[in-house]
Amino acid sequence: MLIGELSRRTGVNAHQLRYYEAQGLLQPDRGANGYREYGDEAVLTVTQIRRLLEAGLSTRDIAYMLPCATGTGPDLVPCPEILDTLRARLGGLDAHIDTLARTRRALHGYLDAAERRVTAPR
Repeated sequence: MLIGELSRRTGVNAHQLRYYEAQGLLQPDRGANGYREYGDEAVLTVTQIRRLLEAGLSTRDIAYMLPCATGTGPDLVPCPEILDTLRARLGGLDAHIDTLARTRRALHGYLDAAERRVTAPR
C-alpha cells in the first residue's frame, strides 16, 4: 500500500509517517517509481507506535522497544533492557508529577495570601 492508504487506515497523516520512517520506526520498500510501499504489517506497527507515544515514550525509546512489541496493545516481551527503560521513564514521570504538585501547592499558597489581602478590612 502507498503512504496515503496507510494514512487512511491508521488515521496518521503522511507527514508523521515519513517522520516515523526517518526515526527508523517504519521501513517501507520503494517501488520502481520511487514511491514508498508498505506491507499490511505497517498498520500494526503504526498502531504500536501511536500507543507507545501515548504512553509518553520518545521515538528513540520506541525504536529500541518496537522489535519486542506484539499485538495492538502493544504487549512487550519483558526483556531486562525494556523493563529498565520503562522503569526509568516512569521514575522520571513520577519526579515530574512531584515537582508539579509542589509548584501547585506553592501557587495556591500565594493565591490564598493575595486573596486574603484583597478581602481583609482596612
